[in-house]
Amino acid sequence: MEKMATKTIADNRKARHDYFILESYEAGIELTGTEVKSIRAGGLNLKDSWIAIEDGEAYIKQMHISPYEKGNIFNKDPLRERRLLLHKREIMKLLGQIKQEGLTLIPISVYFKGSRVKVQVGLCKGKKLHDKRDSIAERDAKRTIDRALKERNR
Repeated sequence: MEKMATKTIADNRKARHDYFILESYEAGIELTGTEVKSIRAGGLNLKDSWIAIEDGEAYIKQMHISPYEKGNIFNKDPLRERRLLLHKREIMKLLGQIKQEGLTLIPISVYFKGSRVKVQVGLCKGKKLHDKRDSIAERDAKRTIDRALKERNR
């Protein structure tokens, strides 16, 4: 069977800065036609979005999809809740981990897999201020090492 091509639409860089990502899951998302057209045009923002589990279903909240400019009456509210398509088993497992361990569900990225829109959902633990400083220092050290190696190889 052919491997489907993936094209990343949006990446939640703030989530990688603010959280340790323990596990990730792939989920479908329930969208309308004008929302998909707007996403294809690049009108998606994941910055402050998060995922809640209510009544045995997962919903993504505060994900902004800009109104499609040619969509007229078919456009939906840009910040409406959108249902995530996960198996019931996965939802119950995530709910248990969230309740017991105090973890959070955050959308990490949104991408096309074939013609379908998929969301990468991360099971995350919040970083403390010192953890953020450590990761920034680590990144800076790696950058200086890479620069030194590049200079040396010239």
